[in-house]
Amino acid sequence: MANALRGTVLVVDDAPMNLDVLSHCLSDEFEVITADNGETALDLAAEYLPDIIVLDIRMPRMDGYEVCRQLKNSPITRGIPVIFLTAMLEEADEAHGLALGAVDYITKPVSPALVKARVRNHIDLKRRSDHLVEMVDERTRELARTQEAIIESLGTLAECRDPEGGGHIRRTRDYIRRLALRLLEKGLYTPPLDEDLIDQFCKSAPLHDLGKIGIPDHILRKEGPLTGEEFEVMKTHTTLGQASIAAAEKRLGSNSFLRYAREIAESHHERWDGTGYPNGLAGAQIPLCGRLMAVADVYDALVSRRVYKSPFPHSTAVEILAENRGTAFDPLMIDAFLEIKEEFRSVALEYADLEEERIALGQ
Repeated sequence: MANALRGTVLVVDDAPMNLDVLSHCLSDEFEVITADNGETALDLAAEYLPDIIVLDIRMPRMDGYEVCRQLKNSPITRGIPVIFLTAMLEEADEAHGLALGAVDYITKPVSPALVKARVRNHIDLKRRSDHLVEMVDERTRELARTQEAIIESLGTLAECRDPEGGGHIRRTRDYIRRLALRLLEKGLYTPPLDEDLIDQFCKSAPLHDLGKIGIPDHILRKEGPLTGEEFEVMKTHTTLGQASIAAAEKRLGSNSFLRYAREIAESHHERWDGTGYPNGLAGAQIPLCGRLMAVADVYDALVSRRVYKSPFPHSTAVEILAENRGTAFDPLMIDAFLEIKEEFRSVALEYADLEEERIALGQ
């Protein structure tokens, strides 16, 4: 690794005299590594990650242009500044080097004071740039943490009004992640499915029942079957949630982190055969995140205690989901679910709210 205090310079030149001159003028201020050919330079750059590379252009076998090109094509070394060292004065040569990603040129014969000043300045610029990148990355992470906290807080608020147990958010989020990763492993729904999208789905999932905040208590907490009229009111939790999230999304922009939360809130009760609600969407019309949540939500409802029922055994829940393959649920998702059904059971056991549920999950 580069010397963090002094700074490390990799000097590359096929002429031993030039290496000696440059090493001598730089070594009192920097850690100096030398290479007399391009291949060695690439190896040393990847191993030591110097703060800067002073690179001769005219070298046998692999010239400086090719070395620079390979450095910039590697994710490990592309961020290292390169200063070309050359006797050439043609503007075209200089333009070519800069186009490859070099930050500066020094012409031979070199002035030791000039070389040291150029190296010092570019190392300082690189460190300032790296610091800015670190600050931006930390700010990005902070915003992501804030987003997740807001989503979880709102999801928990909705859950507080719902008589369902407190582990529902954790369980459904974990089900979605495992099911989506299984689809990704099988090469299904790619694109758009990838690990970043799965992460967005999981972060957004806690808001799937946000709209239940707007459902009256006498319906939401009713200990028994809902009447037809009551069920119509209950169904509006999807549109209430969608509208609430859409209002926030409008202020934050269409690419906000709330996009998938809105889609999940509205579509997680749609059915593959088109008989779901609120919009009667069918098949691929249903957003991918909504189809994932549908599987996760129904499995969790089946194996959990509700005011109107006892928890079903895990085996019964699996049978019910399998029977509804291609009617209520995306058939490819049910196929993937059946392959990882024991992972669902493990998640349910880990975050179960009641001992009664753990007993049922063993069946």
